[in-house]
Amino acid sequence: MEHLRTMGAFKLIIAALFYSCVSSSSVERKIYIVLNDTVPCVRLLNATHQIGCQSSISGDTGVLHVLETESDLDWILNTGPHPPYMVVMETAFFNRSVMLRMKNSSRVAGVAVIVSKTGPADGFSPHTTCPNQNTGVYSGSYGPQYTDCNVTVWNPLGNGLSYEEFGFPVFALKDENQTEVIRKCYEDHNARSNGSAPQYPLCAMQLFSHMHAATDTVTCMRRTNLQTKFSINPEALCDPLNDFNVWLSTKPLNNSAKGHLENESFVIAAARLDGRSFFWEKAPAAEGTVSGIVTLLAAVQALYPVTQEAPPPRNIFFTFFQGEAFDYIGSSKMVYDMQHNEFVMDLKNIDSMLEIGQVGLSSGRDLWMHSDPVSRKNSSTVEEEVSALMKNMTSVAADLNLKLAEPDVTQALPPSSFQRFLRARQIPGLVLTDHQSAFTNRYYESLYDTAVNLNLTYPDGLSPDEQMRYETDTAKSLTDVATLVARTLYRQAGGEEKMLKNITADPKTVAQLLYGFLVQKNNSWFRSLLHPDVTKKGSSLLASGPPQFYIGLGPRSHGSVHSVTKFVQYILANLTGTVTNLTETQCQNPSDVSTENKDLYSYLWVSGASSDNSSAEAFCVRASVRLSKAISPAFELLEYGSRDYSTWTESRWKSIKARVFLVASRQLEMLTLGVGVAVLLLSLLVTYFITSKAELLFSAAREAPATTY
Repeated sequence: MEHLRTMGAFKLIIAALFYSCVSSSSVERKIYIVLNDTVPCVRLLNATHQIGCQSSISGDTGVLHVLETESDLDWILNTGPHPPYMVVMETAFFNRSVMLRMKNSSRVAGVAVIVSKTGPADGFSPHTTCPNQNTGVYSGSYGPQYTDCNVTVWNPLGNGLSYEEFGFPVFALKDENQTEVIRKCYEDHNARSNGSAPQYPLCAMQLFSHMHAATDTVTCMRRTNLQTKFSINPEALCDPLNDFNVWLSTKPLNNSAKGHLENESFVIAAARLDGRSFFWEKAPAAEGTVSGIVTLLAAVQALYPVTQEAPPPRNIFFTFFQGEAFDYIGSSKMVYDMQHNEFVMDLKNIDSMLEIGQVGLSSGRDLWMHSDPVSRKNSSTVEEEVSALMKNMTSVAADLNLKLAEPDVTQALPPSSFQRFLRARQIPGLVLTDHQSAFTNRYYESLYDTAVNLNLTYPDGLSPDEQMRYETDTAKSLTDVATLVARTLYRQAGGEEKMLKNITADPKTVAQLLYGFLVQKNNSWFRSLLHPDVTKKGSSLLASGPPQFYIGLGPRSHGSVHSVTKFVQYILANLTGTVTNLTETQCQNPSDVSTENKDLYSYLWVSGASSDNSSAEAFCVRASVRLSKAISPAFELLEYGSRDYSTWTESRWKSIKARVFLVASRQLEMLTLGVGVAVLLLSLLVTYFITSKAELLFSAAREAPATTY
């Protein structure tokens, strides 16, 4: 009987624990308001130091205070009686001065920034004033007078905030509804009344963003390698920033052959694929990156049919570099491969180069042709060829109502991928931009470089498909720039003069590209270009909104190519490829088909466009578009402290989350703790008493057994 009673009590305890576990999630929901649509600032490392933000391992908590005025800032940093504070700030206060004051204060537990749709009127750039200053071409041995932007400060609005290290978490709040919840919680519980401190309970916020990596890339990679070698369950602490470059040539190249190509000469046309901002994967990069991508894609479409009908003597090579915001990851990798005979051509095959920089034309229809003064001065051949290239481009611009000019010859190249090629060989080339000296882009590498920054607006009442096809003023301007680029490339490649009039960019294509890259990537055109598996409901590649242009960790983190890289790859295949009759199996294994050549072409299975009367039918596209690795050579050479190549890594983490809740006063917390301890001691005492008297308390009178003889 005693055994049965003990088992019954044990079952009761187990049932209570089970109920507690099952109901814990609902209890948590009653206590906490979870903020889902947030973006953290994360930790990045290079050869010498770490930048970014992180929380403590268990998250950081503080009393919530909305920063709206200077008096609020003084309250947070000096006079407020309830530190540490979790600061919620408007865009106007998210600047270097305020953030550094908070960094140097022990009264701040974290920061949450309310992201507005438009940036500050006077501009905001968390990048440095001299982007990629240590990994470009200018150094003590090559144009020392141009190092560190001594002659031209390219990004005068740069405040360097993205390169600071913060010991507390910093999150961006994107959801307006959740922002209103935070404001209401603050106003109901934390707002000061006539200057007096609010009374408990107070609204508090908790942010989790603990980073595993610390110190610098050298330290982090050493610790990661030790984990891999000696730990049973190895755990990497950081990963190199990496993805893929995308390239295409007007004449197909044998991708299995590497090194120098005899009797081949290339004109390279380049643009960058990536951007960044202060917050992780929040990089809209409209003028900084998208203007160049769209221009070059439209130029490819305009130029490609003519090069097939009347091929010029030189091959035209289009390339989109990934990771350029982080010390030229993609371009330095391609140049390294060319130097070591690991690419389809080498540096000696390059005739000239034209790079498309920021061409949003925010200052009108003025464009500038930037060249390298050092190579032009040192080589008469380079000087002659650069001058000829400028003359060609200026002649083409005259027919397009575009004003083209050359900056002062004593001015250095702006930050550009072309600089990495010049480090290896003095190549004639130009960088085309909409700025003569300092950037006209007021939001360079910030979360405010959006469609609004490119003046991309649509009339009211248009459906999504109508918006996608609407030719905005921005689309018309970039169409002219794309035509300029395409015709210049054809001339530079030695093409027939009579064919120039047939090279004209399509404004509808430009409109679709701008809409897809800056407004909504989940649109009917983009869906028709991608693999059917990608277009299935729930795919993160086609999540709502525009794509972000942060390079990330490529296939190591996502299991596939970065979204922007994949979009550009499939768009190029659509603009230049040929529809085949191959089945899906044959498309995946073209080597099994005798008429196909996998070395010359890539084969992509795409969804196809649907109509009102029928669903989409997938098909196979043959194109000469290719991917090549965009990872710094420093990680292949295991030179994590390299000063010649990018060494940027991103820290790993386990949890990123934010939540709001009410917190009681310190006195009430201590009282609750005291009561809890008292209840615990009383429980232990009662348990001891019951256990010691168990035989007396739970014994029963013995009954005489009924015995039958």
